[in-house]
Amino acid sequence: MDRKNEKSEAKGKGGNKPPQSDKPEGLEVERIVNFQFLPKMVKRRVYALKRLQLQSANIEAKFYEEVHELERKYAGLYQPIFDKRRDIVAGTIEPTDEECEWQSDREEEELAEDLQKKAALEEKQADSAGADDPKGVPEFWLTIFKRVDMLGEMLQDHDEPILKHLQDITVKFSEPGQPMSFTLEFHFEPNSYFSNSVLTKVYKMKSEPDAEDPFSFEGPEIIDCEGCKIDWQKGKDVTVKIIKKKQKHKGRGTVRTVTKELPQDSFFNFFSPVKASADGMDEDLECTLATDFEIGHFFRERVIPRAVLYFTGEALDDDDESYEEEDLEEEEEDLDEEGEEEDEGDYDPTKDPPPAECKQQ
Repeated sequence: MDRKNEKSEAKGKGGNKPPQSDKPEGLEVERIVNFQFLPKMVKRRVYALKRLQLQSANIEAKFYEEVHELERKYAGLYQPIFDKRRDIVAGTIEPTDEECEWQSDREEEELAEDLQKKAALEEKQADSAGADDPKGVPEFWLTIFKRVDMLGEMLQDHDEPILKHLQDITVKFSEPGQPMSFTLEFHFEPNSYFSNSVLTKVYKMKSEPDAEDPFSFEGPEIIDCEGCKIDWQKGKDVTVKIIKKKQKHKGRGTVRTVTKELPQDSFFNFFSPVKASADGMDEDLECTLATDFEIGHFFRERVIPRAVLYFTGEALDDDDESYEEEDLEEEEEDLDEEGEEEDEGDYDPTKDPPPAECKQQ
């Protein structure tokens, strides 16, 4: 459920204040009454409204729990499709001619005529040279990582040879009766880097109003995540770099070489997430966790269901349009906030002086 769209819609229905010039002359600027200054009986009614709002939040939490169950149910219906996608990408099955049919007339028309001729010539040359038919769709998931900015930022050169062995990414939802969560599974073919066939990342979620701030509830939120241990082959761990230093003994003058491991950037640090501290978090830690949660959500909601469209780049156009809309909404919100700063403070109706025409002469 897109809260930002709801907010924008609300603004379109009168959420924005009319320009000052639209107000009739002689009338005072409308001021917001401070809750503390309301009459006691009015306050009682507002408290009753807040209790109703809390009941609404609890019902909304139940709604999202049922949505999670629906997601789990439909994940089972999607799975045969995703399994066949995996097999085609890996080259374990070859799709039939009928399955390969795709309406591309519009795409062909968009190509310039000279590009079409060039493409046809290159295809003919490749056929005549007896070029080998590559297995499946080579570097399918690595291409997606490179295309998507959010994922490409985590990708390092030393990660790429490993991700060429990535065969599939799947999502599993928690079972009924278990705490709400979802698990990302990264499936690898046998390789020389680690012995794991599957790397996992579990995202734990909460779908209930917070006891201290129940009215901030806007749906399920990720509250924690757990990675997995990667069983690296000797000398193949790309999350560390080996530093060798020579040390000279002060007394004997002998020299020895000391080897030291230092952490380095890698996509595979994704499976060793930082943990929130019980003593609180600083701004950098909060930012790191928020980014991790956003990436997990992006894999689940966008990349896994629409992988082929990210491979071809078509999904990127849709994402760019969404970001443009969000940027416009944020600009509108900034303008609204600037306007609100110019408004007068809280209004106490008990201290409002009588209009000038009512004063005693």
